[in-house]
Amino acid sequence: MPELPEVEVVRRKLEPQLTGRTIRRIVTTEPSYFFLTSPGTLKRRLRGQTVRGLVRKGKYLSLEFDSGNTLLLHLGMTGQLFMSGASSLRLLQSTAHVALSPEAQPTFVTDKHTHFQMYFDDDRPHMLFRDVRKFGKVKLLGTGEIDPRIAKLGTDALKADPEALFRACKSRKTAIKNVLLDQSVLAGVGNIYADEALFAAGVRPTRRAPRVTRKECGRLIAALQRILLRSIETGGSSISDFVNPDGEDGKFQDERRVYARTGEPCCSCSETIKRLVIGQRSSHFCPHCQS
Repeated sequence: MPELPEVEVVRRKLEPQLTGRTIRRIVTTEPSYFFLTSPGTLKRRLRGQTVRGLVRKGKYLSLEFDSGNTLLLHLGMTGQLFMSGASSLRLLQSTAHVALSPEAQPTFVTDKHTHFQMYFDDDRPHMLFRDVRKFGKVKLLGTGEIDPRIAKLGTDALKADPEALFRACKSRKTAIKNVLLDQSVLAGVGNIYADEALFAAGVRPTRRAPRVTRKECGRLIAALQRILLRSIETGGSSISDFVNPDGEDGKFQDERRVYARTGEPCCSCSETIKRLVIGQRSSHFCPHCQS
């Protein structure tokens, strides 16, 4: 699932390509659970709206219009939000790109998984939202309306405060890994960056949250924010489906220290990286560097 860095990369890439443009028409697939607002309503109410900006809260994007309305966008697990003309092997069916070299990547052609398309009143590229599994979401909000999902989010992870994390840890009996993944505590953190931050701070993911000290919370927030910013800088992690709006893959997956490196040697001490399941999520750690 795209996490804070991937969603922020999308925001930074898309916003300058969308701001100030007026919507001419919306093209969608048939109604499904992908649409929290019906396709018919989207087509009717979005026409003529002018984009004012694109903001992010946690893993959610909000496309804001001059009218005061907002289009809430969530990538879910496999959502891809990009501009027409993008080229990437991740935008093709696996059977179609097996024999293709990077140089042979064709321009994306809309398919049955392209559920939402936004065309504008100019000849510049239009925006597409593609999602193979339909776990992504599109919802139109009226002026002043706040979606319950947004209302429940905690502080954005890039603005998080160590003392707030320490208080959250003291009030919970679960593992520290679960606290980091709790979106009501730190909005935007997912499995990849929780594992990486815990490793960088030297804290084992299974440690009970109340046993994490104030000093360790400081190290955790500092490490988490440093790692998130580095991932944004490198274009995010393209481990599975993520592709940025111009079709390029992210590069942060090449800098992972523990995530999905089970059985490989630790980059710091050469101990074997271990994997276990915490709260139904895979966790990766070094048994020597993390206590």
